[in-house]
Parts: sequence; structure tokens; C-alpha cells
Amino acid sequence: MPPRTVKASQLSRPLRRILVCPDSFKGSLTAKAAAESISRGLRQVLPEVEVELLPLADGGEGTLEVWLAALGGEKKGLWVTGPLGDPVWAEYGVAGKRALLEIAQVAGLTLLPPERRDPTRTTTYGLGELVRVACREPVAEIWIGLGGSATVDAGAGMAQALGYRLLDEAGDPLAWGGGELARLARIEPPEQPVWQGKRIRGLCDVQNPLTGPLGAAAVFAPQKGATPQQVQQLEQALQRWAEVVKRDLGRAVEGIPGAGAAGGLGAGLVAFLGATLESGIQLLAQQLNLAERIRRSDLVVTGEGRFDEQSTMGKVVGVVLQQARAAQKPLLILCGQASPAARTDLAVESHPIRVGALCDWIPDVAAAQRQASHYLEQLAAQELRAFCQL
Repeated sequence: MPPRTVKASQLSRPLRRILVCPDSFKGSLTAKAAAESISRGLRQVLPEVEVELLPLADGGEGTLEVWLAALGGEKKGLWVTGPLGDPVWAEYGVAGKRALLEIAQVAGLTLLPPERRDPTRTTTYGLGELVRVACREPVAEIWIGLGGSATVDAGAGMAQALGYRLLDEAGDPLAWGGGELARLARIEPPEQPVWQGKRIRGLCDVQNPLTGPLGAAAVFAPQKGATPQQVQQLEQALQRWAEVVKRDLGRAVEGIPGAGAAGGLGAGLVAFLGATLESGIQLLAQQLNLAERIRRSDLVVTGEGRFDEQSTMGKVVGVVLQQARAAQKPLLILCGQASPAARTDLAVESHPIRVGALCDWIPDVAAAQRQASHYLEQLAAQELRAFCQL
């Protein structure tokens, strides 16, 4: 059941200013492109309205682009080791005293075709190479976006690139991939950590622990191409890794919220780099003063590719919803698909909210994705008319 529609007369004030702050539509549109499409649709209905564009991200693919647009800075790039060892071109940003990285640049799921995805073999080694280069920059902090990875190696590859030795019972180094962690017997840290003196912040969009039924293997490995047998193999490997980390590095990481992000990379950042794990969108929202921008608006429009029950758990749409609710501002959520459960949850809201989904009127998902910009523009116009009963 869709959330209720309200009439313009029920809005707190006439629509003079609209804030457009979507996430990316994964596989179709960046957050910036989505915001621009939505804006064009809104202006079809209200040509004179002031529209503020504020693309957002929560740590996944496209986060670097959003960060640099919001915080300013310079984009740089280099060749690093990709998720299966092939070289990939990866970019990072430097904004003031911050270096901005994202795992999707070096080991992203989109870097591999479906037939090559195998989280027992994929590695985060390239991220370690990127961190090493970022540490040479005159920065005090390194922000690492965790989302969209093809890996379940708990950051082991990253650690190897940064000088850690991960050894088996015979004292030989482990090969790459999460499957290898089942053979882990000892971890030896580097003598001179290149990240010493830097504050490392891992930015998550999930709160999953490292292991267990809600952990990295059980929840995320199937999305990265793992078979049921490989899921079990990876679960056991992560459990073994956590035991050795606790013994050799003195860090208990299994139960930390967000430890399971990016295939256990959240845990790896804590274990190997002494990082803190934080909500990517909450941190960005603070930097951008999102609450104040919402307060100044008459209507807030956000969106993402799929709106479901996970959307309100540390992701862009959830944080925008929370802040719009606190400011009592009407909210329009535009998406490619919307689950019935998520819509039902919003139906009880006490202030105006509406969800519009492309697949409500374009059932062919592939067709909607191919022309996502055009259809999202039309959806924005259609839903604004319905929202305001124009």
C-alpha cells in the first residue's frame, strides 16, 4: 500500500524551494545524474521553483564523486591490483586534510563480469596500494568508503600490500582471497607502518557483524557470486581469521557493528589499521549541514535504485527520511523498485510522504535501466503532480 498523498493546501507552505538529495541508482545513474534528472522533472510541473541539488552517498560506489563535489578537492589516480590480480585504474581524492578512497574503485563488484565473480579468490590488495599512496599526501585523515566490493577477505589483501605477513602453519605467505584465510596460522605486523599518525575512518552503509547469520559471508557473499558451499567455506575462514587477529593483534572484531561491511573489510580496517567505523551518510550529512538544508526547504526529494527494508538502516534514503521527519518536511522518495513492506512501513507516518517507483508503470526492469534518466525525469514530474494534486 503506497503512503498517502497530500494536497498542496495541506503543505506547511507553498512550494518555493525543493531540496533534491538522492543516492545513486546503482547500475543506471550516478547520484549527480539522478539529481539532475529529478530536477528537470520537477521543473516541468513548477518551472519557477528553486531547486537545490545535493547528491548524496553512503560509502558505496560513486561516493568519491559525491565527496569531491561536496567538499572540494583534487582527484588523482594510479594503476593498482584489481580484485583478481588484473591491473585497474583507481582514483582517489584529496580535500583539505582528508584523503578520500573507496573500495569500489579497486575491488568493486562492477569490475568483474558475473562469470568471473568468486569471493573465495578476490582480493583487497589494490586498496592497500591505494592507502600506501594516500599516506604520502599531506593529510591527517583517510576516509575509506566501504560498499560495492567483490571481496570477502576481511581486508587481508590490503594488509599484505601494507607490509603485514599472513602465514600458514609452514610459515609460508597466504595467497589472495577469502578462502585462504582458513589456513591462517600467524600474523606479523610491519615494522614501520606507513599509516602511522593518520586517522583512518571506514565509512559503512551497513551494521552487519563479521560472522554469523547476519555476517559478511552469510549475507553478502551470495551477492558476490558465492555458492552455498563457498558461503560456508568463507564463514569458517572468517572465524579463523578473527581468532588469529585477536591472539596476534589483540583486537576482538567479530561483534563490531559494521565489521561485516565490504566482505569483512570493516573488521580488517579496525584490526590492521586501528580504524574507526562510522556511518558514511551520517558523516557526509554533518559535513554538508543536511539538517539545515532540509529545514530551509518546502519539499525534500530523495531516491535510490531499490527502496526496501534495508534503505532505512544506515543508507542515504533512511537518513534523509529521519531528518525530514524531524523537521516535519514533506518527503518524496523516487526509486526504480519499491518493496511492498517498505511502502507499508511508511504508510503510518504522521507527516506527508510519498513513494514513486519506475517499475510501477514500466514493468520491464531492463528497459527502465537503459533509459533511466528519461524515465526518472518523467517519474519526478508525475509524482510531484500527484503529491500536490496539481
